Amino acid sequence: MPPKAPARPLQDARWEDVKGWGEDKLAEAHGALLASCGVLAKQPTWRAACEVARTLPAENAALRAFFETRFRPWRVVNPDESREGLVTGYYEPLLRGSRERSRSTPHAIYGVPDDLLVVDLGELYPELKNFRLRGRLDGRKVVPYWSRAELVQQEPSLAGKALLWVADPIELFFLQVQGSGRVDLPDGRRVRVGYADQNGHPYQSIGRWLVEKGELKLEQASMQGIQAWARANPKRVNELLNANPSFVFFREMPDNGGGPLGALGVPLTAGRSIAVDPRAIPLGAPVFLSTTQPASEQPMQRLVLAQDTGGAIKGAVRVDLFWGFGAEAGAQAGRMRQKGEMWVLLPNSTLPNNSSK
Repeated sequence: MPPKAPARPLQDARWEDVKGWGEDKLAEAHGALLASCGVLAKQPTWRAACEVARTLPAENAALRAFFETRFRPWRVVNPDESREGLVTGYYEPLLRGSRERSRSTPHAIYGVPDDLLVVDLGELYPELKNFRLRGRLDGRKVVPYWSRAELVQQEPSLAGKALLWVADPIELFFLQVQGSGRVDLPDGRRVRVGYADQNGHPYQSIGRWLVEKGELKLEQASMQGIQAWARANPKRVNELLNANPSFVFFREMPDNGGGPLGALGVPLTAGRSIAVDPRAIPLGAPVFLSTTQPASEQPMQRLVLAQDTGGAIKGAVRVDLFWGFGAEAGAQAGRMRQKGEMWVLLPNSTLPNNSSK
Protein backbone atom coordinates (compact mmCIF):
# COMPACT_ATOMS: atom_id res chain seq x y z
CA MET A 1 0.00 0.00 0.00
CA PRO A 2 1.55 3.38 -1.00
CA PRO A 3 2.23 5.87 1.80
CA LYS A 4 -0.47 8.42 2.46
CA ALA A 5 0.19 11.80 0.83
CA PRO A 6 0.83 14.71 3.22
CA ALA A 7 -2.23 16.80 4.00
CA ARG A 8 -2.41 20.13 2.24
CA PRO A 9 -1.78 22.93 4.77
CA LEU A 10 -4.89 25.05 4.07
CA GLN A 11 -8.30 23.39 4.36
CA ASP A 12 -11.73 24.95 3.95
CA ALA A 13 -13.40 26.02 7.21
CA ARG A 14 -16.44 27.96 8.47
CA TRP A 15 -16.47 31.07 10.64
CA GLU A 16 -18.10 29.11 13.46
CA ASP A 17 -15.05 26.81 13.46
CA VAL A 18 -12.69 29.69 14.30
CA LYS A 19 -12.19 29.50 18.07
CA GLY A 20 -12.60 32.85 19.79
CA TRP A 21 -13.45 34.79 16.64
CA GLY A 22 -16.41 36.59 18.22
CA GLU A 23 -14.51 37.71 21.32
CA ASP A 24 -11.34 39.32 19.95
CA LYS A 25 -10.79 43.08 20.00
CA LEU A 26 -10.21 43.26 16.27
CA ALA A 27 -9.65 47.02 16.41
CA GLU A 28 -6.25 46.37 18.00
CA ALA A 29 -5.16 44.70 14.74
CA HIS A 30 -6.45 47.48 12.47
CA GLY A 31 -3.07 49.20 12.08
CA ALA A 32 -1.31 45.91 11.35
CA LEU A 33 -3.98 45.08 8.74
CA LEU A 34 -3.44 48.39 6.97
CA ALA A 35 0.33 47.81 7.02
CA SER A 36 -0.15 44.44 5.29
CA CYS A 37 -2.50 46.04 2.78
CA GLY A 38 0.26 48.47 1.83
CA VAL A 39 1.94 45.45 0.24
CA LEU A 40 -0.96 43.11 -0.56
CA ALA A 41 -3.02 45.73 -2.43
CA LYS A 42 -0.55 45.41 -5.30
CA GLN A 43 -1.94 41.91 -5.93
CA PRO A 44 -5.23 41.76 -7.91
CA THR A 45 -6.85 39.25 -5.53
CA TRP A 46 -6.28 41.55 -2.55
CA ARG A 47 -6.86 44.98 -4.10
CA ALA A 48 -10.61 45.31 -3.55
CA ALA A 49 -10.54 44.06 0.04
CA CYS A 50 -7.67 46.36 0.94
CA GLU A 51 -9.40 49.37 -0.61
CA VAL A 52 -12.38 48.72 1.66
CA ALA A 53 -10.12 48.10 4.69
CA ARG A 54 -8.64 51.58 4.30
CA THR A 55 -12.08 53.15 4.67
CA LEU A 56 -13.05 51.25 7.84
CA PRO A 57 -12.97 52.76 11.32
CA ALA A 58 -10.94 50.96 13.98
CA GLU A 59 -14.09 49.43 15.47
CA ASN A 60 -14.63 45.79 16.38
CA ALA A 61 -18.10 45.45 14.81
CA ALA A 62 -17.10 47.08 11.52
CA LEU A 63 -14.00 44.94 11.19
CA ARG A 64 -15.84 41.73 12.07
CA ALA A 65 -18.49 42.43 9.44
CA PHE A 66 -15.76 43.30 6.93
CA PHE A 67 -14.01 39.95 7.37
CA GLU A 68 -17.16 37.85 7.51
CA THR A 69 -18.43 39.47 4.30
CA ARG A 70 -15.26 39.62 2.21
CA PHE A 71 -13.12 36.77 3.55
CA ARG A 72 -13.32 33.08 4.22
CA PRO A 73 -11.30 31.14 6.81
CA TRP A 74 -8.93 28.32 5.93
CA ARG A 75 -7.83 26.00 8.72
CA VAL A 76 -4.08 25.37 8.83
CA VAL A 77 -3.11 21.71 9.28
CA ASN A 78 0.14 19.80 9.52
CA PRO A 79 1.22 17.18 6.97
CA ASP A 80 -0.10 14.43 9.28
CA GLU A 81 -3.50 16.23 9.42
CA SER A 82 -3.03 17.30 13.05
CA ARG A 83 -4.29 20.79 13.86
CA GLU A 84 -2.09 21.92 16.73
CA GLY A 85 1.42 23.28 16.51
CA LEU A 86 4.05 25.21 18.44
CA VAL A 87 3.59 28.90 19.27
CA THR A 88 6.66 30.77 20.51
CA GLY A 89 7.44 34.45 20.98
CA TYR A 90 10.09 36.94 19.94
CA TYR A 91 10.84 40.58 20.68
CA GLU A 92 13.17 43.49 19.97
CA PRO A 93 15.96 43.49 22.59
CA LEU A 94 18.05 46.39 23.88
CA LEU A 95 21.81 45.87 24.14
CA ARG A 96 24.66 48.00 25.50
CA GLY A 97 27.37 48.67 22.93
CA SER A 98 29.68 51.07 21.12
CA ARG A 99 31.05 51.95 17.69
CA GLU A 100 34.54 50.79 18.67
CA ARG A 101 35.81 47.54 20.12
CA SER A 102 36.85 47.78 23.76
CA ARG A 103 37.35 45.58 26.81
CA SER A 104 33.78 46.21 27.84
CA THR A 105 32.34 45.70 24.33
CA PRO A 106 34.36 42.92 22.65
CA HIS A 107 31.63 41.17 20.63
CA ALA A 108 30.77 42.32 17.10
CA ILE A 109 27.44 42.74 15.33
CA TYR A 110 28.45 42.03 11.74
CA GLY A 111 27.15 43.24 8.42
CA VAL A 112 26.92 41.00 5.36
CA PRO A 113 30.35 39.71 4.23
CA ASP A 114 31.44 40.38 0.66
CA ASP A 115 31.99 36.70 -0.20
CA LEU A 116 28.49 35.49 0.75
CA LEU A 117 26.67 34.25 -2.36
CA VAL A 118 22.87 34.12 -2.44
CA VAL A 119 21.16 32.19 -5.25
CA ASP A 120 17.38 32.58 -5.57
CA LEU A 121 16.35 29.12 -6.76
CA GLY A 122 12.86 30.35 -7.65
CA GLU A 123 14.29 32.37 -10.53
CA LEU A 124 15.45 29.12 -12.14
CA TYR A 125 12.79 26.74 -10.84
CA PRO A 126 9.40 28.34 -10.04
CA GLU A 127 8.44 25.34 -7.90
CA LEU A 128 11.28 26.32 -5.55
CA LYS A 129 9.92 29.79 -4.83
CA ASN A 130 11.00 31.03 -1.37
CA PHE A 131 14.12 28.81 -1.44
CA ARG A 132 17.54 30.46 -1.49
CA LEU A 133 20.95 28.81 -1.58
CA ARG A 134 23.78 30.50 0.32
CA GLY A 135 27.43 29.67 -0.12
CA ARG A 136 30.87 30.93 -1.16
CA LEU A 137 33.28 30.32 -3.98
CA ASP A 138 36.12 27.86 -3.55
CA GLY A 139 37.94 28.23 -6.86
CA ARG A 140 35.16 27.73 -9.41
CA LYS A 141 33.01 25.65 -7.06
CA VAL A 142 30.22 26.92 -4.82
CA VAL A 143 30.55 25.40 -1.34
CA PRO A 144 28.57 25.89 1.89
CA TYR A 145 29.27 29.16 3.66
CA TRP A 146 31.19 29.21 6.94
CA SER A 147 29.31 27.89 9.98
CA ARG A 148 29.09 29.87 13.21
CA ALA A 149 32.04 27.98 14.71
CA GLU A 150 34.16 28.64 11.62
CA LEU A 151 33.23 32.31 11.53
CA VAL A 152 34.01 32.79 15.22
CA GLN A 153 37.27 30.86 15.07
CA GLN A 154 38.69 32.19 11.83
CA GLU A 155 36.68 35.32 11.01
CA PRO A 156 37.96 34.84 7.43
CA SER A 157 35.29 36.96 5.79
CA LEU A 158 34.30 39.48 8.45
CA ALA A 159 37.25 41.88 8.51
CA GLY A 160 35.93 45.42 8.36
CA LYS A 161 32.29 44.27 8.58
CA ALA A 162 31.63 45.07 12.25
CA LEU A 163 28.73 47.49 12.56
CA LEU A 164 28.77 47.76 16.34
CA TRP A 165 30.39 46.12 19.36
CA VAL A 166 28.38 44.87 22.33
CA ALA A 167 29.11 43.69 25.85
CA ASP A 168 27.43 40.32 26.17
CA PRO A 169 27.80 37.30 23.82
CA ILE A 170 24.56 35.69 25.00
CA GLU A 171 22.56 38.86 24.41
CA LEU A 172 24.21 39.08 20.98
CA PHE A 173 23.18 35.49 20.24
CA PHE A 174 19.56 36.24 21.14
CA LEU A 175 19.72 39.37 19.01
CA GLN A 176 20.48 37.02 16.10
CA VAL A 177 17.58 34.79 17.08
CA GLN A 178 15.18 37.75 17.32
CA GLY A 179 16.42 39.25 14.03
CA SER A 180 16.32 42.89 15.14
CA GLY A 181 17.17 45.06 18.12
CA ARG A 182 18.48 48.35 19.42
CA VAL A 183 21.88 49.26 20.85
CA ASP A 184 22.55 52.03 23.37
CA LEU A 185 25.83 53.87 22.69
CA PRO A 186 27.99 55.68 25.31
CA ASP A 187 27.05 59.11 23.93
CA GLY A 188 23.36 58.48 24.63
CA ARG A 189 22.36 57.67 21.07
CA ARG A 190 20.39 54.55 20.27
CA VAL A 191 20.96 52.58 17.05
CA ARG A 192 18.50 50.12 15.51
CA VAL A 193 19.76 47.07 13.63
CA GLY A 194 17.76 44.61 11.54
CA TYR A 195 18.22 41.31 9.75
CA ALA A 196 20.21 41.58 6.52
CA ASP A 197 21.13 37.97 5.68
CA GLN A 198 22.15 34.62 7.08
CA ASN A 199 24.95 32.11 6.45
CA GLY A 200 22.70 29.39 5.03
CA HIS A 201 23.10 26.89 7.85
CA PRO A 202 19.90 25.63 9.51
CA TYR A 203 18.93 26.96 12.92
CA GLN A 204 19.54 24.50 15.75
CA SER A 205 18.07 25.14 19.20
CA ILE A 206 20.70 25.68 21.90
CA GLY A 207 17.96 25.06 24.46
CA ARG A 208 17.44 21.58 23.03
CA TRP A 209 21.23 21.05 23.06
CA LEU A 210 21.34 21.86 26.79
CA VAL A 211 18.48 19.46 27.45
CA GLU A 212 20.14 16.67 25.45
CA LYS A 213 23.40 17.25 27.35
CA GLY A 214 21.55 16.95 30.66
CA GLU A 215 22.40 20.55 31.60
CA LEU A 216 18.77 21.72 31.82
CA LYS A 217 15.37 20.12 32.12
CA LEU A 218 12.97 20.79 29.26
CA GLU A 219 10.85 23.18 31.32
CA GLN A 220 14.00 25.17 32.18
CA ALA A 221 15.10 25.68 28.57
CA SER A 222 13.50 29.10 28.14
CA MET A 223 15.45 32.16 27.07
CA GLN A 224 15.82 33.13 30.72
CA GLY A 225 16.96 29.61 31.67
CA ILE A 226 19.57 29.55 28.89
CA GLN A 227 20.88 32.96 29.93
CA ALA A 228 21.18 31.82 33.56
CA TRP A 229 23.09 28.69 32.51
CA ALA A 230 25.48 30.79 30.41
CA ARG A 231 26.16 33.17 33.32
CA ALA A 232 26.98 30.17 35.51
CA ASN A 233 29.17 28.51 32.84
CA PRO A 234 31.14 31.32 31.12
CA LYS A 235 33.90 29.00 29.88
CA ARG A 236 31.36 26.91 27.94
CA VAL A 237 29.52 29.77 26.23
CA ASN A 238 31.28 29.29 22.88
CA GLU A 239 30.56 25.55 22.99
CA LEU A 240 26.91 26.35 23.64
CA LEU A 241 26.57 28.94 20.90
CA ASN A 242 28.40 26.85 18.31
CA ALA A 243 25.78 24.11 18.76
CA ASN A 244 23.75 26.34 16.44
CA PRO A 245 25.65 26.64 13.11
CA SER A 246 23.38 29.44 11.87
CA PHE A 247 24.78 33.00 11.91
CA VAL A 248 22.81 36.19 11.19
CA PHE A 249 24.19 39.36 9.60
CA PHE A 250 22.67 42.79 10.23
CA ARG A 251 22.27 46.25 8.77
CA GLU A 252 21.62 49.56 10.48
CA MET A 253 18.01 50.64 10.17
CA PRO A 254 16.31 54.03 10.45
CA ASP A 255 14.23 54.50 13.57
CA ASN A 256 10.70 54.82 12.18
CA GLY A 257 9.17 55.29 15.60
CA GLY A 258 7.38 51.94 15.31
CA GLY A 259 8.33 48.31 15.39
CA PRO A 260 11.19 46.71 13.44
CA LEU A 261 10.68 45.79 9.80
CA GLY A 262 9.61 42.21 9.20
CA ALA A 263 10.13 40.08 6.10
CA LEU A 264 7.06 41.70 4.49
CA GLY A 265 8.87 45.04 4.65
CA VAL A 266 6.44 46.72 7.07
CA PRO A 267 6.89 47.62 10.77
CA LEU A 268 5.80 44.88 13.14
CA THR A 269 2.98 45.51 15.62
CA ALA A 270 3.41 44.24 19.17
CA GLY A 271 0.99 41.41 19.90
CA ARG A 272 -0.47 41.47 16.38
CA SER A 273 2.39 40.47 14.05
CA ILE A 274 3.64 36.92 13.63
CA ALA A 275 6.45 35.10 11.88
CA VAL A 276 5.37 32.13 9.75
CA ASP A 277 6.70 29.65 7.24
CA PRO A 278 5.82 31.33 3.89
CA ARG A 279 5.78 27.96 2.14
CA ALA A 280 2.52 27.26 3.99
CA ILE A 281 1.13 30.67 5.03
CA PRO A 282 0.88 33.57 2.52
CA LEU A 283 3.09 36.40 3.76
CA GLY A 284 0.99 39.43 4.68
CA ALA A 285 -2.24 37.50 5.21
CA PRO A 286 -4.52 37.90 8.25
CA VAL A 287 -4.39 34.85 10.53
CA PHE A 288 -6.59 34.02 13.49
CA LEU A 289 -4.52 32.45 16.25
CA SER A 290 -5.98 30.38 19.07
CA THR A 291 -3.44 29.65 21.78
CA THR A 292 -2.76 30.41 25.47
CA GLN A 293 -0.85 33.10 27.34
CA PRO A 294 2.87 32.44 28.02
CA ALA A 295 3.41 29.69 30.60
CA SER A 296 -0.34 29.63 31.22
CA GLU A 297 -3.57 27.89 30.30
CA GLN A 298 -5.42 31.20 29.93
CA PRO A 299 -6.80 31.46 26.36
CA MET A 300 -5.27 33.97 23.96
CA GLN A 301 -7.32 34.15 20.76
CA ARG A 302 -6.66 37.02 18.39
CA LEU A 303 -6.35 38.31 14.85
CA VAL A 304 -2.71 38.61 13.81
CA LEU A 305 -0.91 39.37 10.55
CA ALA A 306 1.72 37.13 8.92
CA GLN A 307 4.38 39.81 8.44
CA ASP A 308 7.65 38.05 9.21
CA THR A 309 9.63 34.82 8.83
CA GLY A 310 12.37 33.17 10.88
CA GLY A 311 15.03 30.49 10.63
CA ALA A 312 13.35 28.39 13.33
CA ILE A 313 9.84 28.83 11.94
CA LYS A 314 9.34 25.76 9.78
CA GLY A 315 6.07 23.97 9.16
CA ALA A 316 2.42 24.85 8.66
CA VAL A 317 1.07 25.19 12.21
CA ARG A 318 4.12 27.04 13.54
CA VAL A 319 3.98 30.63 14.80
CA ASP A 320 6.34 33.13 16.41
CA LEU A 321 4.38 36.00 18.00
CA PHE A 322 6.07 39.41 18.16
CA TRP A 323 5.74 40.87 21.68
CA GLY A 324 7.35 44.29 21.15
CA PHE A 325 10.42 46.09 22.50
CA GLY A 326 12.32 45.86 25.77
CA ALA A 327 12.62 43.77 28.90
CA GLU A 328 8.92 43.18 29.56
CA ALA A 329 8.35 42.02 25.99
CA GLY A 330 11.42 39.80 26.33
CA ALA A 331 10.06 38.22 29.49
CA GLN A 332 6.80 37.34 27.73
CA ALA A 333 8.55 36.08 24.60
CA GLY A 334 11.02 34.01 26.58
CA ARG A 335 8.28 32.16 28.46
CA MET A 336 6.10 31.49 25.44
CA ARG A 337 6.11 27.88 24.26
CA GLN A 338 2.44 27.05 23.83
CA LYS A 339 0.24 24.87 21.66
CA GLY A 340 -2.01 26.61 19.18
CA GLU A 341 -4.31 26.44 16.17
CA MET A 342 -4.47 28.76 13.15
CA TRP A 343 -6.89 29.90 10.47
CA VAL A 344 -5.71 31.94 7.47
CA LEU A 345 -8.25 34.51 6.26
CA LEU A 346 -8.25 35.01 2.48
CA PRO A 347 -10.48 37.10 0.19
CA ASN A 348 -13.56 35.22 -1.05
CA SER A 349 -12.24 35.06 -4.61
CA THR A 350 -8.95 33.45 -3.54
CA LEU A 351 -8.52 29.70 -3.66
CA PRO A 352 -4.99 28.87 -2.47
CA ASN A 353 -3.01 26.47 -4.61
CA ASN A 354 -2.18 24.29 -1.63
CA SER A 355 -5.70 24.17 -0.21
CA SER A 356 -8.08 21.28 0.22
CA LYS A 357 -11.85 21.65 0.23
